Amino acid sequence: MLVVAVLLAAAAALLWTGPDPETARLLSLIRSRDGETRWRFAARLLRLARRPSRAREAAAWRIASIELCQSLVAELATGRTPGEALARAASCLEPPDPGVLRPVIAIARDGGDVATALERAAPDHGGEGLVRLAACWRVSLTVGGGLAALVERVGVSLREAEAHRSEVAAQLAGPRSTARLLAVLPVLGLLLAAGLGLRPLSFLFGGLAGFACLSAGVLLDLTGVWWTNRLVAHAQRTGP
Repeated sequence: MLVVAVLLAAAAALLWTGPDPETARLLSLIRSRDGETRWRFAARLLRLARRPSRAREAAAWRIASIELCQSLVAELATGRTPGEALARAASCLEPPDPGVLRPVIAIARDGGDVATALERAAPDHGGEGLVRLAACWRVSLTVGGGLAALVERVGVSLREAEAHRSEVAAQLAGPRSTARLLAVLPVLGLLLAAGLGLRPLSFLFGGLAGFACLSAGVLLDLTGVWWTNRLVAHAQRTGP
C-alpha cells in the first residue's frame, strides 16, 4: 500500500515540477559514470539545483528593468548625458547576472551603440524591459525626443504589467492548490480504503480489471495535473 502511494505521489510531483533538460542530462551522466566522476557530476547537479528557476529569474529581471528605468530618469534629471546616466544607473543595479550588463555599461561610457547593446543583453525570459529601453534610446537618437520622458513612460508600463502579473499569480494560487490536492486524493482514497479493511491492493493487482482501473486512474490523474498546469501557465503569459 505504501509503495503504491509513494509511486503515485512521485509521479504527480514529477509531472508538476519535472527536471529541466540540463538536470536530466546531469542525472544521466551520474548514472553512466562511476567513482570520482559521479561525485564530480553530483557536485555540478547540486550547484545547478541552487540556481533560481526560470520563472524567478525572469521576475528578477523584470524588477531590475523597472529599477533601471527609475534610476535612469533620476540620473537624467540631474543633467548628466544619456550615456553617463545609463552607466551610473546600471552600475548601481543588482540584476540576477551582473555580468550581462557590463558590456552595456562599457559601451554607454564610450559613447557606442547603446540600443544594440541593450538588445543583446536582454535575456530571453524577463528581458522585455531592456528591449523597450533600447527602443526608447533608438527613438531618442533618431527623432530627437526627450529620453527621460520616454524612459519614464516605459517604467510606468513595466510597473503596470508587473502589478497585473502579481494579481494574476495571486488569483491562480487557489487553482494551483486545488490541482495539487486533487492529484493526491487517489492516494488518500487508497489509504482510507486500506484503513477500512477493504484491501484495495488485492483488487488493483489481483487481476486484469483491477490493473486496468489502476492504470486508467493514474493516467487520468496525471493528465488532470498536466492540463491544470498548462492552463495556469497560459493565464500567466496573458498580458494585461
